[in-house]
Amino acid sequence: MMKKYVMAGLAGLALFALPIASLAAGSETYRQLNLFGDVFERIRADYVEDVADQDLVESAIKGMLSSLDPHSTYYNPKSYRELQVQTRGEFGGLGIEVTLENGLVKVISPIDDTPAFRAGVKGGDLITHLDSEPIRGMTLNEAVKKMRGPINTDITLTVSRPGVEKLFDITIKRAKIQIQSVRHRVIGKIAYIRITSFTEQTDKGLRKAMKALRKELGGSLEGVVLDLRNNPGGLLDQAVAVSDAFLGQGEIVSTRGRRAQDSRRYNARQGDIAQGKPVVVLINGFSASASEIVAGALQDHNRGIVMGTKSFGKGSVQTIVPLGRRGAIRLTTSLYYTPSGRTIQAKGIEPDIEVEQARLEPIDSGPKRSEARLRNHLRGTSEDKSEEKDADQPSAAEEQFEDYQLTRAIDLLHGIALAYNLRVN
Repeated sequence: MMKKYVMAGLAGLALFALPIASLAAGSETYRQLNLFGDVFERIRADYVEDVADQDLVESAIKGMLSSLDPHSTYYNPKSYRELQVQTRGEFGGLGIEVTLENGLVKVISPIDDTPAFRAGVKGGDLITHLDSEPIRGMTLNEAVKKMRGPINTDITLTVSRPGVEKLFDITIKRAKIQIQSVRHRVIGKIAYIRITSFTEQTDKGLRKAMKALRKELGGSLEGVVLDLRNNPGGLLDQAVAVSDAFLGQGEIVSTRGRRAQDSRRYNARQGDIAQGKPVVVLINGFSASASEIVAGALQDHNRGIVMGTKSFGKGSVQTIVPLGRRGAIRLTTSLYYTPSGRTIQAKGIEPDIEVEQARLEPIDSGPKRSEARLRNHLRGTSEDKSEEKDADQPSAAEEQFEDYQLTRAIDLLHGIALAYNLRVN
């Protein structure tokens, strides 16, 4: 029996590769490793079916990491390769960013123009089953792996949505996800830039978008709307680069861990791609992680007015630790802090101007009254029947402004530009 326990203890040591110094801290560590090794050997000897040692070890590591927080996890070699592809901005799947909440998969946000987005998946949805298989009991990594699969194959998500009494199914066809993380367009004299996620392409895409917008608007540019709503985050270095693009100096974000050497500060360099024009940053409850870094940095430096609703509150830093040919672990190592020293974790970014999303709908007040509608009215020199017919039709600008939060942001920038012009004149 003694021989068995010694072997079990050695198995535990080999599995976890703990430094000898940590074991010297006390005999309790040895006892716990002996316990693990004994259970490991008992499963191998007596479990009703054969189980591969590799599967047992991976499950043990996953359980150890998932017990720490929702974001720490283990990637076997295959899933690690998939992660590397995803951070490059191109991967296969449904197009949703998720986390684990109370044993279920919670959607942080669907990514724009992906199968999940087009199928109607919404931020805040809880996925309870995948192809009728219960999610409860799966790790987040296992659930994500199951959602991915061959292109053009279907998967059915069973969804619980706040405000909807019954569970319902959404069937989605998997596709190759190519993320264009930066989109842009001109709205009047405003440069509108939407960042959907922070991938390796984001900083480059932002600068390219701003160059195109400046070329189109020339000297008439009044301001910039930076839309980070439903942006689940991504790469830290890209969040720093995007913040740096609008800041000429000062701290962008700091990370603080348990050890002093894990703490870092990221500072801005000279240069502002908006050249001092006012910036409004749009956020909501599904703006997370890297999005919150950008919003917090611009808010603390008074470089941007943050508008919308409070952000998600994911302020922890995960470090990918490669394990050679054995994959990698993602481990929470520190927390983010804004330049003023605020923590984002579980608190989020409070907007400077809180604006709930709403839908603008015209009030039906009956036919409009005007001189042109009076019987036998005198016609103007340029009046014709086509003008009279179109009098009640909404303009292109009116149709465009169905997004209430965006409308408020545009109005605010117009107001700032007007006030500046009045002061100058």
